[in-house]
Amino acid sequence: MKKIVRSIDTIFKNRVVTHVLFWLSFITLFTISATLNTGELKYNMYSYIALLPSQIIAAYLLNYFQIPRLLFKKKFIGFAISIVLSIYLLSAFGRWSIVYLAEPFIRSDFTQESIVEILSDTAYLFSIYFPSVYIYAFIMLIIKVLKRRFDEKQRIEILEKEKVVNELKFLKAQIQPHFLFNTLNNLYALTLLKSDLAPKVVLKLSELLDFILYQSDQTSIPLIQEIELINGFIELEALRYGDTLDIVFDHNLDDGKAQIAPLLLLPLVENAFKHGVSSDPIHTRILIDLSVSKRLLRFSVFNSKLKNLLKQKDYNKSGIGNINLRRQLEIYYPNKHNIEVKETSDSYFIELNLDLN
Repeated sequence: MKKIVRSIDTIFKNRVVTHVLFWLSFITLFTISATLNTGELKYNMYSYIALLPSQIIAAYLLNYFQIPRLLFKKKFIGFAISIVLSIYLLSAFGRWSIVYLAEPFIRSDFTQESIVEILSDTAYLFSIYFPSVYIYAFIMLIIKVLKRRFDEKQRIEILEKEKVVNELKFLKAQIQPHFLFNTLNNLYALTLLKSDLAPKVVLKLSELLDFILYQSDQTSIPLIQEIELINGFIELEALRYGDTLDIVFDHNLDDGKAQIAPLLLLPLVENAFKHGVSSDPIHTRILIDLSVSKRLLRFSVFNSKLKNLLKQKDYNKSGIGNINLRRQLEIYYPNKHNIEVKETSDSYFIELNLDLN
């Protein structure tokens, strides 16, 4: 089936073949239709063949010269004169073709009109032969307009998709150094203390960076993989804070195959450490809860903080990680997500609800 579709697509990409098929299909269609109405196959066949040269000239003159070269370039006077002259001359040419090329083969008792008589009978030419000669020109024009609109719509869709892809790459490119910067700060603090934990931090950091740099380019990953990433980050922080870290991470999935866009949940966890643990590592508590039921995800993060800590800025305006998360949600899950933030003097709570369908 795919081979057939590709073959058809190849045929229609060939302009010569497409135009030949256009003329053959419509001439055949009109000939059969007229024959069914009159029962005169020979008469209709000769008539349509005789009219064909004038119809071809009219179609290509209108669609490839008069409209693009005159009308679209705002040469309105030239376009009007050209249209009137071409209609008159091509209608006369069509009439001459019928009288001198077709009728001698299909009629025996008729008086052949002279060229002067044909040219002088303008009312007959414009009322009868103009529609007959220009019918294919107008059909071709309609097809070209529809095709142009389809191509333009497709082009815009491609550009929008490319824009979204590039924007996501840019957002992820921001998240990666943002995460790396925060972790390196932690590593720097350990090296100043000449802590034996520094090598372990480097090893755990390399594992996380392997995912962030090389495995997060996919549009979606298993949710279990995102959970492993969060666990890895928590373990990395635990190496720094040791037993003072009070953190609980609960997760319950009713579908182990659930998929999610990568690096969506990590910024919320990182934010809790940044504004909670880093300010008060001894007394801070972090509660993380993740659940998925019937393709609906609920992810909440609670962290306590010092009462004298300045109130955080609004969620929509604070931090590269939060801004990027908001934008990624709009791209990946438009109208399928909701974020609630509750902040008090000594705590910060954020909940993300997401429709994974």
